[in-house]
Amino acid sequence: MNVALLWQGVGGPALELSAAEIGSEGLTARGAWVRAEPEPYSLTYRLETASGFVTRSLTVAAWGAGWSRSLELRRLPDGAWAASPGGDLPQLGGALDCDLGYSCLTNTMPVLRHGLLEGGGPIDLLMAWVSVPDLRVLPVAQRYTHVARRPDGGAVIRYESGSFQADITFDSSGVVVDYPQLGRRV
Repeated sequence: MNVALLWQGVGGPALELSAAEIGSEGLTARGAWVRAEPEPYSLTYRLETASGFVTRSLTVAAWGAGWSRSLELRRLPDGAWAASPGGDLPQLGGALDCDLGYSCLTNTMPVLRHGLLEGGGPIDLLMAWVSVPDLRVLPVAQRYTHVARRPDGGAVIRYESGSFQADITFDSSGVVVDYPQLGRRV
């Protein structure tokens, strides 16, 4: 399935646009957004997964007034992670996914891999979380739990990380429709 996705940010001016190809075992996507907070900036990304929706690479570039930075994050075939800049990231051992801060797209991979549209959970995961706009890569624990099936084939999935919790609505393809406090698809 090839799809163009657009999310409008909640709580401040923001738009994310992503062109994604989602198959039965993986996805590739390119996207861009403009956000007004914490300062006005723009960001572009390219995401590629391997079989089982496991992250293969995430390339990100961001810029704002007087600054720009980029990141290339890779999960190697042996499961090790490396970043440029940054080098080897042994603290991410066991992580299968990246999670790009403020992006609605990167929640798709764990939901599809673990069949959470149908039910199940809680699923505890370690993520290679990329904070924005600084593009730091951090190990972050996340939990996904199926809450309810929707009549359209989608589902509501509870996302938890630290003290943050949100019941995210997904469509039948496993793509975010409504992520409270982050964005809604338009």
